[in-house]
Amino acid sequence: MKVRIGIDVGGTHTKAVAIDADTNEILSKGTVMTTHHHPRGVAQGVVDAFQRCLENGDVDPSDVIFIAHSTTQATNALLEGDTAVVGVVGIGKRGLEGWLSRRQTEIRDIDLGTGKSIEVRSAFMTSKELTADSARGVVDELRRQGSQVIVASKAFGVDDPTEEELVGAAAQACALPTTTASAITKLYGLKTRTRTAALNASILPTMLTTANSTEAAVRSAGISVPLMIMRGDGGVMRIDEMRHKPILTMLSGPAASVVGALMYLRASNGIYFEVGGTSTNIGVIKDARPTVDYSVIGGHRTYVNSLDVRVLGVAGGSMVRASTGAITDVGPRSAHIADLPYAAFTDPDLLQGATLYRFQPRPGDPDDYLGVRLANGDCVTITTTCAANAAGVLSPGDFSTGSQKSARAAVGLLAAELGLTIEQTAKQILDRACAKITPVVDELIAKYKLEREQVVLVGAGGGAGTLLRHTGETTGLPYQIPDNADVISSIGVALAMVREMVQRTMPNPTAAEIVELKKEAASLALKAGAVEDTIELFLEIDDQTQTVTCIAVGSTEVRTTDLTRQATFDEARQMAAQSIGLSAAEVSLHADTGHYWVFGAQKEGRRPLRVVDRQAFIKVQRSNASCVLADTQDADAALRRAWSESGNYSMQIALQPDAFVLRGAKLVDYSGLPDVSQVADLMASEFADPSDEPFVILTARNEL
Repeated sequence: MKVRIGIDVGGTHTKAVAIDADTNEILSKGTVMTTHHHPRGVAQGVVDAFQRCLENGDVDPSDVIFIAHSTTQATNALLEGDTAVVGVVGIGKRGLEGWLSRRQTEIRDIDLGTGKSIEVRSAFMTSKELTADSARGVVDELRRQGSQVIVASKAFGVDDPTEEELVGAAAQACALPTTTASAITKLYGLKTRTRTAALNASILPTMLTTANSTEAAVRSAGISVPLMIMRGDGGVMRIDEMRHKPILTMLSGPAASVVGALMYLRASNGIYFEVGGTSTNIGVIKDARPTVDYSVIGGHRTYVNSLDVRVLGVAGGSMVRASTGAITDVGPRSAHIADLPYAAFTDPDLLQGATLYRFQPRPGDPDDYLGVRLANGDCVTITTTCAANAAGVLSPGDFSTGSQKSARAAVGLLAAELGLTIEQTAKQILDRACAKITPVVDELIAKYKLEREQVVLVGAGGGAGTLLRHTGETTGLPYQIPDNADVISSIGVALAMVREMVQRTMPNPTAAEIVELKKEAASLALKAGAVEDTIELFLEIDDQTQTVTCIAVGSTEVRTTDLTRQATFDEARQMAAQSIGLSAAEVSLHADTGHYWVFGAQKEGRRPLRVVDRQAFIKVQRSNASCVLADTQDADAALRRAWSESGNYSMQIALQPDAFVLRGAKLVDYSGLPDVSQVADLMASEFADPSDEPFVILTARNEL
């Protein structure tokens, strides 16, 4: 048996799952309290959860072919201000350009938005005066000023990082951890690049300790395969990379949950929720891929890519606030923070004769959070989970299901004070909580141009049943909560793939430049441990910022980690029809490449189109698109003709269509390319191999 292990390190619990690599069947689970205060830190919890998982499933360590874990360490280090003093060496030319470079690299202390700041010391050198000796001198001076880590950032260092590397070598000679800005990102924008590098450097000492401790602990448990770490963009990387770029692990916990939904639940399009005890993570899956954006840390934009996940301070354990006669809020404090049990998980007999009281969870908090004093003197609290139990909205077997009798007794105390029924009070609590969620759902639908009638809310996490059902019923959106929702993040870690991204600032990129960018991304994925035959490449072009992004995704084993069950034609057609909102009889097959089916229909004057792969993922979903087949000789002309016919010329500014090309096992997304000649050139270079297989060309009309 080949086994994949995924471990999610949460704020309260560390959860591990063992998954059969051939069938994706869950073999066992293991959960322990997160070991924040252990001498080994959270690393001990990783090993404890792993060993419990092996024991519960009788798994032999020699059968483990993949092990990875998410981490909250980078996020927590920045939130809690557990950061090193950063020394920044700015590098530039003389004259006006040097003056501008000095201003952009001479960053001030970085406010983290939590009352904590990263201390920064700055120095500047011109390229001409920079030598090995002068680099050593400036590093020594920064160390005397208290710098514990060094950042080297040069104007246009992405084109030639020689001077940055010289400073980095000097820092290493002084036994100081170092980050070069060009190694973090290849994008222009000196100030943002420098700040991103400084943020990364500030957590290097903490993350180096964690990485070394975790790796040693895993090795001591008898695991010999490389230890992988979950990244914030949904991929995994070797622990060696984390030693250099720990900032890439920001938001790795939410990323793990989205990957779990994507890979295990076969989610292709929708809004994803992970509802924990204290917070809810909300993200988007579109065309079977999670959406990615630049991270914002303490209000500062960075060049760190992570899944576009919104974190809200409302969840299954959020406590209720109420003044005389009205519910004032739900959360953000949770029962966990207050160290109080949920009323719904309390013996009903203990609630006889209970009384309501108000308290302040932490100094500076409002003093109207509700507590319930039991007859024996113990205290519990009313949470959203209690309201869901009292209202009867949970399904049998739901992870959040407790005692409805206890929940109704506790909520009844508040209801009596408000002059409402228990049902009305429970509904008001859930309404308050969901009122924080629905604006975020609406914002994400608009941002990613999702078709609202196709949006499905997918819930996971222990508190999913508490909030997701009520949100779905309030918004009218369909929802689903799958089995094993409580460990979906661990599943996501176990099924995660290597993901590498290359970004460049490229005004009017040529086909040759884009092909080279794809080769670079594929090479990085191979270096990170992906098997060549499993690597898929995705291209994204932002014409406004003149940024070209290539993403390479691949598996660490010969087989991909998609579920092995192959979808039948009827299943794929039914899935496409359901997505479009029609019956299967109203949906027709436009093309079959042997790896993808292309389905289309007529609906309300439009031509909705869906591309479904053999693993039953919807890979392309457009509301108005055309599909044409062409052989090698006619492909260029067919593309140009389809492009012209799909353009939107109804306004003063013409909107060019998005193009997708399929041939055999390959699907290439050319969305965002503004010129048909660019698409044609890329298509010619990427499909240059001799083949009799026809081209399937899709062009989708864009609307404002």
